[in-house]
Amino acid sequence: MPTFEQSIQIKASATVVDKCVTDLTLMQRWLNPLLKCEPLGEWKTSVGSKSKFIIQIPVVKPTLKNVVVVREPGLIVWGFDGFFKGRDRWECQPNDRGTRLVNKFEFNIPDRIVAWGFNRFAAKWTKADMAAQLRRLKLVAEEIHQNLDG
Repeated sequence: MPTFEQSIQIKASATVVDKCVTDLTLMQRWLNPLLKCEPLGEWKTSVGSKSKFIIQIPVVKPTLKNVVVVREPGLIVWGFDGFFKGRDRWECQPNDRGTRLVNKFEFNIPDRIVAWGFNRFAAKWTKADMAAQLRRLKLVAEEIHQNLDG
């Protein structure tokens, strides 16, 4: 199963970083502007909670439904089953400098034509976008941390 894994060191507590990963309002600050997350029902991050990610491409708007499959303090894993099948894991690892956030995206693309197109055109963009999201998330978390410290 293809896996994209990236991490970033953040000068904030694991609690703050976890909140940035799981709070819908904060997520919208660091997600790719072309990616919108919407709850299916009430927004929750407990196991079994459902949402969908919509890629804001005119006309097509590909949608990926997901469900929380693992939730512990500092860890959330969204499972998805659509044009991608897999998991998106976010883990906060506290350390003496704050928190290392690890994002691991494991997936299969069942449709061979979609898989070919993704590998040919979108794989590099996806990796770069994951890194950019981590940098934006770091800024949000460090801003919240600064505001808490006053």
